[in-house]
Amino acid sequence: MGSWLGVAVSRRLAGEDVSWLPAAAAALPLVALAAWLLVPARTPPVLGDDGRPVPGSVAELTSVRLGGRDQAVMLRGRSADLPVLLYLAGGPGQSDLPFSRVLLSDLTASFVVASWDQRGTGRSYAAIEPLEELTLERAVADTIELAEHLRARFGEEKVYLLGESWGTTLGVLAVQRRPDLFHALVGSGQMVSQSLTDRIVWRDLLSHAREVGDWDLYDRVLTLGEPPYDDVPWSNAFVMTNYWRLEPPYAPPAAYVERGTSARLGFYGVLGSEYAPIEKANVLRGLIDVFWALYPQLQEIDLRRDAPRLEVPFYLLDGKGELRGRRELALEWFEALDAPIKRVFAFEDAGHAVAFEQFEALERILVDTVLPETYPARP
Repeated sequence: MGSWLGVAVSRRLAGEDVSWLPAAAAALPLVALAAWLLVPARTPPVLGDDGRPVPGSVAELTSVRLGGRDQAVMLRGRSADLPVLLYLAGGPGQSDLPFSRVLLSDLTASFVVASWDQRGTGRSYAAIEPLEELTLERAVADTIELAEHLRARFGEEKVYLLGESWGTTLGVLAVQRRPDLFHALVGSGQMVSQSLTDRIVWRDLLSHAREVGDWDLYDRVLTLGEPPYDDVPWSNAFVMTNYWRLEPPYAPPAAYVERGTSARLGFYGVLGSEYAPIEKANVLRGLIDVFWALYPQLQEIDLRRDAPRLEVPFYLLDGKGELRGRRELALEWFEALDAPIKRVFAFEDAGHAVAFEQFEALERILVDTVLPETYPARP
């Protein structure tokens, strides 16, 4: 369009009659694109029962300096005086800002819910550099720094941790390092030994393909070879797309299906308002890049050996629709775990993402059990 305008101006100066309509028509899509790219990310206000923003509520997208890099945090609560719940997303590499806003919204009546885009994910994609700092050690240190920031920001002695999948591993390691920072840890989609889980899933998928006579699948899985896979994350992604073949049948709660569908968050939540346009692409870039960097570093972790004791109360959300290779290890670890308080809550109609699928039950568990058992009465 710039070239056309240059030619048009030259011809106009030479006395020729030139129409500006083609230029205007060409400019409109570019102007629209530019305007769209400038749309800022935002998180909606916290609404009361009357549908209006709650006075004194917290609803903000902010950034916190962790390990020398700015990382995105979403804060939502009906009051800044509530206890703080830090949600640790899965992956590694997943950004859950829109999902946590929609599916954990009921918790904002009792907590300030902090959802964090970990280093290199989603809105924190720029923090992926330098790559040599994208380590398990740094992830744990970032978690601890964020917990310290949150308790200082909201005047709390400690915060709560809710981990999903990889977030449960991160939560356990952070609690081990600094138990003084945390009231309790809640595990959803609890991981125990990533390497053993991968091997069990690989063997189960191979057995399934043989049993049903799906020889194309059998050959593909056999060709991958037993984990750990060499071409992370592509082999992992292929196996994940076939998890449904191994999951016990269950029907997610209607409330979960309805709320998730009506939110219209799109693939991996990229349609959520929490992402500016360029950040929508970074959601997927971050998932691939962070998984590639961090997943191999998880292979030596086995909580049955590495975390036989926790010094904070632990609450396990157990989805009976979970893969055998995850659930059996989680229950085995939980059974042997030594903790001041430990409780398990089992759900027939939940799989891996129990906290999201059972968001109504999660609120009851946190408000009726976890808070009374772990949150000190204020003077």
